[in-house]
Amino acid sequence: MRIDLVALIVDEYDPAIAFFTDILGFHLVEDSPSLTTDGRPKRWVVVRPPGAQTGILLARADGEDQRAAIGNQVAGRVGFFYRVDDFDSIHRRMIEAGVTFVREPRSEPYGRVAVFLDIAGNRWDLLGPTDCAAPGRVRSESSAAGLDQ
Repeated sequence: MRIDLVALIVDEYDPAIAFFTDILGFHLVEDSPSLTTDGRPKRWVVVRPPGAQTGILLARADGEDQRAAIGNQVAGRVGFFYRVDDFDSIHRRMIEAGVTFVREPRSEPYGRVAVFLDIAGNRWDLLGPTDCAAPGRVRSESSAAGLDQ
């Protein structure tokens, strides 16, 4: 078993696709026409980081409640975690592409981390390998993802 997709509410499909593919380097896995439950057109858009199993379903907001959630899907917390092998070059590329970082890079026992905003305004951790882990610290799955902070 696995988690296949998580949904991310966006304002429009194409700018979100461009952000995730052109800036973050994700793959566009699928972009297919679909219909809402009441027959209105929509798209089934999935992006996925290279090598990842779990993808993101880019879901265009439908209605006022969903529009209100754009950029605030996890109530202002960091809710998404993008782990990369080459933190410095990815961080630099994202800055050059105009991505907003709200926290500068820092070293934590679970790796290098900087907080950035996606196209919708959601907070993400950009995570990279650490140069040195804190001695004697047990690295659990939650600490590896920064969840116990």
